[in-house]
Amino acid sequence: MSRLRPLPLIGASGGLALAGQGHVRFTHVAQGDEVLDVAALDPAARDRLSGPRADVAGVAMDRPRIMGILNITPDSFSDGGAYYSVKAAVARAKAMVGDADILDIGGESTRPGADDVEIEEEIRRTAPVIRALRDEGVTLPISIDTRKAAVARAALDAGADIVNDVSAFAYDPELADLVAETGVPVCLMHAKGTPKSMQDNPSYGDVVAEVIHALEDRIGFALSRGVARGQIITDPGIGFGKTGVHNLILLRHLAVLHDLGLPVLLGASRKRFIGTIGGADEASARMPGSLSVALYGAGQGAQILRVHDVAETAQALRLWLAMAG
Repeated sequence: MSRLRPLPLIGASGGLALAGQGHVRFTHVAQGDEVLDVAALDPAARDRLSGPRADVAGVAMDRPRIMGILNITPDSFSDGGAYYSVKAAVARAKAMVGDADILDIGGESTRPGADDVEIEEEIRRTAPVIRALRDEGVTLPISIDTRKAAVARAALDAGADIVNDVSAFAYDPELADLVAETGVPVCLMHAKGTPKSMQDNPSYGDVVAEVIHALEDRIGFALSRGVARGQIITDPGIGFGKTGVHNLILLRHLAVLHDLGLPVLLGASRKRFIGTIGGADEASARMPGSLSVALYGAGQGAQILRVHDVAETAQALRLWLAMAG
């Protein structure tokens, strides 16, 4: 049976709250080519689509939250090298406090064509920054953006609270064991291929159905390794083994991810398709387009918006939420 896709209504008062968020509601769902009234849904389906999501490291998922990106790498596609030292990284992280709800710290670029980073080097880049932030009194939840169990363990020991794995435990299955052991939230993202090769002519028969099916598979793997369902966040992986057309289709159908009954993270900030459509060759010039995509994601019920331009997104989101009621 095809998945249920809520048809969001912004600022409406009727119907059901979308994934526990009152600013976005829905009165109908699409299932394949059929549109159904919410009254026709069974209780389990209503709960999957409308029920409140579990908090993420103490952050309520009752409205869109901002995850600020901090790349401690020399080669990330947008800001590689800008925050490569501990001092620069800590200063950038502290600048995001007040607008961001979560900080996402990574030491390995996952841009198209990127090579793997050795475990020791990835730990050297990330753990000292996390420890320094905690030593300076930063209490904001910190996510470690890594595919590797050893890197995640070092980050958690240094004070991180969340694991963000772009491979959804496919790169290092032992990361699932660590997440189960520690009980921290984890984001499982869909990716087709590895960063080195993922943009080498990616193809799908039905990108939405295949992404959902793959996420279901990785959720099942996580559960089999002892990860609690309430720990899991989902991410469709915009730009990870997808063409610009695939990205647009996934964004238009983003609300279907709510049928998994879990929080949804959207990470599209400054990605190539934004520059292609918006006419911005340089990643650093894609803030306006990134804001547009972030607000569209909020309108589809995404609970976490992973962005580079934190202050600008926070301002735009405050206005959007005020108008959405």
